[in-house]
Amino acid sequence: MLRGLWRLTWLETKIFVREPLGVVGTVAVPVVIFVLFSRLVGARVRPGSADVPRVFAADLPILASMLIAASALLSLVTIIAIYRENGILKRLRATPLRPHTILTAHVLVKLLFTALTFVLLVLAGRRFYPMGADVPVLSFALALLFSTVCIISLGFLIASIVPTARFAQPVGAMLVYPMLGVSGLFVPLEVLPPLVQQVSGLLPFTYAVSLLRGIWHGAGWAAHTGDVVALVVMFAVFTAVSTWAFRWE
Repeated sequence: MLRGLWRLTWLETKIFVREPLGVVGTVAVPVVIFVLFSRLVGARVRPGSADVPRVFAADLPILASMLIAASALLSLVTIIAIYRENGILKRLRATPLRPHTILTAHVLVKLLFTALTFVLLVLAGRRFYPMGADVPVLSFALALLFSTVCIISLGFLIASIVPTARFAQPVGAMLVYPMLGVSGLFVPLEVLPPLVQQVSGLLPFTYAVSLLRGIWHGAGWAAHTGDVVALVVMFAVFTAVSTWAFRWE
C-alpha cells in the first residue's frame, strides 16, 4: 500500500508541476504578497506599529501562511472536480489502490508544496521581513502543516458538493475567503457581531489563525490546546461527512 501511495504521490506531483497556473497560485502568490507588503511597510513592521494595521505588520507571516493553506484547499477542490468530470477518479478507483490511498496522495502533494512555499517565505523573510531570532520557525512550520491538513479536510467536503470543474474555483473561493475574513486575522473577533462570532467559532480558519499567531509570537503548543482540539474535531467531522458525500463520478 505504501509503495502505491508514494508512486501515486510522485505522479500527482509531476502532473501538478506541469500546470504553471496551479504552481503560481499555490506557491508564488503567497510569497509575492508577503514580499510586497514587507517592502511597503518596511521598517514599520513590528508589534504595536500604530500607522500599520496589525495584519500587515506583526501578523504578516500569519496572513501569508493562511493564504498558503487557502491556496492548497482551493487547488485540491479544483483538481478533484476536474478529475471527477474527466472520469479520472472513476478509473483510479478501479485500480487496486484503495480509495483512501488515492485521496491521501493528493493531501501529501498539497503538504509538499505547502512546505516548499513556507521555505520560500522564510528565505524571503531574511531579506525583507525583520524576523526576530527568537521566532520558533520549526514549531511554526509544524503548526502550519497541521493547520493545512485540517483545512484540507474541508476541501474534500467542498469538492463533494461542487457540481462541475468549471465552478470549482469560484465556488471554493466564495466559501473560503469569507471564512478567512471572519477568522480574527483582519478584525479582532470580539468586535464582530455576536452572530458572526458564533459562525467563526465553527470554522477551521479561526482556530488556525489563533494557533499560528500564538506560536509565532512565542506561545507554546500547550497554550493553544483548545485550538488544536478544535481543529482535530473539525478534521474528523469534515472527513466523516466527505466520506459519506464524496462522489467518484
